[in-house]
Amino acid sequence: MLGLELVVLLGAAVLVGNILGQRYRIAPPVVLLIVGWLLGFIPALRETPLPPEVVLLLFLPVLLYWESLTTSLREIRTNLRGIVLLSTLLVILTAWGAAAVAHALGLAWGPAWVLGAAVAPTDATAVGALARTLPRRQVTILRAESLVNDGTALVVYGLAVGITVGEEHLSVPHVGGLFLLAYGGGAAVGVAVALVNGYLRRLLVDETLLGNVVMILAPFTAYLLAELIEASGVLAVVVSGLIMSQVAPRVIRAEARRQAMAFWPLATFLLNGALFVLVGVELQSAARGLNGADRTQALIAVGAVCVVLVAARFAFLFASAYLIRALDRRPQQRELRISHRSRVVSGMAGFRGAVSLAVALSVPTVLDSGQPFPDRDFIVFVTSGVIVVTLVAQGLLLPGVVRWARLPHDTSVEEERFLAETLATEGAIKALPQLAADLGTDPKAVEWLRQEYEAHLSVVRARGNGAAPDDPALLHSQHYTALRLALIAHKRATVVQLRDDRRIDDTVLRPLQAALDIEEVRLSGREQVD
Repeated sequence: MLGLELVVLLGAAVLVGNILGQRYRIAPPVVLLIVGWLLGFIPALRETPLPPEVVLLLFLPVLLYWESLTTSLREIRTNLRGIVLLSTLLVILTAWGAAAVAHALGLAWGPAWVLGAAVAPTDATAVGALARTLPRRQVTILRAESLVNDGTALVVYGLAVGITVGEEHLSVPHVGGLFLLAYGGGAAVGVAVALVNGYLRRLLVDETLLGNVVMILAPFTAYLLAELIEASGVLAVVVSGLIMSQVAPRVIRAEARRQAMAFWPLATFLLNGALFVLVGVELQSAARGLNGADRTQALIAVGAVCVVLVAARFAFLFASAYLIRALDRRPQQRELRISHRSRVVSGMAGFRGAVSLAVALSVPTVLDSGQPFPDRDFIVFVTSGVIVVTLVAQGLLLPGVVRWARLPHDTSVEEERFLAETLATEGAIKALPQLAADLGTDPKAVEWLRQEYEAHLSVVRARGNGAAPDDPALLHSQHYTALRLALIAHKRATVVQLRDDRRIDDTVLRPLQAALDIEEVRLSGREQVD
C-alpha cells in the first residue's frame, strides 16, 4: 500500500509546490525541495529507501531525452568547443577540488573522489527549470553542458568506487580506455537506437499509438544497451534524442506529433517535480543517519564544497575564455564572445540535481572485504545538501544576477519565426495555382483559400514589423479570432447539451469535442512547446 501512498504524496507535493511557487514568485524547484524536506518528517516515507535504479532508469532517460529533443543542435554545433571543455575538463577539475576539500575534512581519498564525482556535474533538468529566462544561446550551452557532463562524472565515479572497494587500478591507459568506452560506446549506441527508431517510425507512419510507443521506448532502450556494454547511458540517450530532433519532423505525422506533445511535457513535468521532492526527502533521511558530530562536520563540508563548486566554475569560465582568445583569433571566434556579465550569469547557473543524487545513492554499502563502505552516509548527506544549496541559493539569486547583468533582449527566436512564417506563407500562395490545377480544385475554393492565406500573411508582416495594436490587419485578425472562438464555444455547448439530453452518445461527443479543441487551440495560440 505504501507504493500507492507514495504516488499520491508525490503528486500532491508537486501540485502544492508549483502552486506556492507561482503564487509567491519563487522558483518551483526551490519550493518542491522544501516540501520534500517537510515530507521527510513522515517516518514511513523517510524510511522507505530510494533505489538508485529508480533515478537512473526511470527519471533520467525520460528527462534527458526530452531535453535533447527540445534543444538546439545548431547552437550546439556553433558552441561545441566550449561545451566539450565545460562537460569534460571542468567536471574533472571540479571533482578534484571537491575531493580535496573532503579529504581535508577527514575522508580517505577514495570516498573523497566519490563525493567529488557526485557533485561535479550540473543538472540539465534543473537548468531547464531555473534558467529559461536567459538568451537562447546561453540556455542551449548550459543545457548541452549538463546533458554531456554526466558521462564524465560517472566515469570518475566508477574509478573512485572501484579503487575504494579494490576492483580498479589507476593508470593512464586504463583511464583513457574507460573514457573512450563511455563516450564512444554511448554515442554509437545512441546512433544505432536513433536509426532503428527512425526506421520504425517510417514503418508505423499510419499507426499513431504504436509509433509513439516506439518513441517512449527509445530513451530506455538507449540507456539500457549502453549500460550493458559499460558505456555512458546518459550520452546514448542524448545522442539518440538529438538525432531524432532532426529526423522526426520528416517522418512523424501531425496526429502522432500532437499526441507526443501532449504526453512528453506532462510526463517530464511530473517526473521533474517528483525528483526535486525526493531530493528533499533524501536529505532528511541522510541527516538522521549521522550522529551529532558527524552531522556538524557534514554541514561544514556542504558549505565548503559549494564554495569550491562556484569558485571552480567561475575560474574556469573566465580562464578558458582568455585562453581561447589568446589561441584563436579568427573573426568567427570573436563573434562568439560574450560579456563578463553574461559569464557571471553562466557561473551562477551551475545547479546540481538528479545525476548527483543517483551517484550518491549508487555508492555500494560494503567493500570486497565485507566491511561497510567508508563514510557512505556522509557522502549521501553532503551530496543532498549541495543539491539543496545550489538549487535554493543560486536559484533565488539567479533572477537578481540576470537583472544586474542587463543582458540584451534575445530577439532571435521572434526574428526567425517571422522569417519562417513569412516565407512559408508566401511559398504556399505562390504554389496555390499549380496545386489547385493538379488537384482539380473548384475556383471558388481556390479564391477563398488565397484570401485566407493573404490575410494571414498580412498579420504576420504586421507583427514582424512591430505594427501598432490598431493596425487594420491586426484588428481584423483579432475580431475574426474572437468571433471564431465564440462560435466554437457555442458549438461545444450545443453538442454537450445534445449529449446531456441523450440525443447523442459520449462516443459521438468525444471526436467532435476533440476537433473543436484543436481548432480552439490553433486560434487562441495557447499551445506552446518548450
